[in-house]
Amino acid sequence: MEVRQVVGSVVCTQRIPGLAHVDLRLVQDGQGRQAVATDPVGARPGDWVFLVSGSAARHAMGNADILTDLTVGGVIDQWEPA
Repeated sequence: MEVRQVVGSVVCTQRIPGLAHVDLRLVQDGQGRQAVATDPVGARPGDWVFLVSGSAARHAMGNADILTDLTVGGVIDQWEPA
């Protein structure tokens, strides 16, 4: 698992069927590297979240048919980044 901050949403007007209509979030680590994660929990920009990766990310979506390898597992209520 990783901890990253949500910096925005990603809007796609066309998607492959395996991504359905899931929410996509742009997340950033402490070094400024960005990635896109599926979001079943409704994280908002500024939220710190923990991410689930690999095959577990598909299960974290609640539907293993969703094609993802990075999913927001939850919003962190208290976090003091180093």
